[in-house]
Amino acid sequence: MQTSQQNSDERSHKSEVRSRKSEDRPLFSVVGRLSSVSRASSGQRMVAAIVCLGIITFFGVFALVGHFNIDMGRWLGYCGFKQRTGLPCPTCGMTTATLAFAQGRIFEAFNIQPACGLLCSVMVIVAILTFIIAVFGVYFRFIERFFTEVKLRYMILALIIIIVAGWAVTLARALAAKN
Repeated sequence: MQTSQQNSDERSHKSEVRSRKSEDRPLFSVVGRLSSVSRASSGQRMVAAIVCLGIITFFGVFALVGHFNIDMGRWLGYCGFKQRTGLPCPTCGMTTATLAFAQGRIFEAFNIQPACGLLCSVMVIVAILTFIIAVFGVYFRFIERFFTEVKLRYMILALIIIIVAGWAVTLARALAAKN
């Protein structure tokens, strides 16, 4: 009888210790109560860290290129479509807009090429989410739902629509400037 009482006391003591440990970490005590978030696995944290570092590197390179006034046309090549037709191509202005965005001139980036401004903003949001996942270990379940419910072809279609809409704006500006 005493043995079962001791086992019961040990179990209750262990559960108290576990509850105290979760109370010591306030972020996880709040996160654990929310149904839309969970703890990220080590694999999810690693992927999030790689994505976050990739986006930070991308914008870091563009910020340095803009700071040192490096001519990106020499590295990427000048737009052949614009040279031949005199009209901007669907991605004309994206490099310049990315340079402006990386240097903190966000409204200018949207003015130069609206599609690029939108895509850069999405990249910043992704970088923030992946940073939270990688550093704090909080995984947002809506990310998983998004990738299971939204097909890749719809994401590609949305990207094409964004680029075409940005092209329409830059094309309208170019035609207005010619007249």
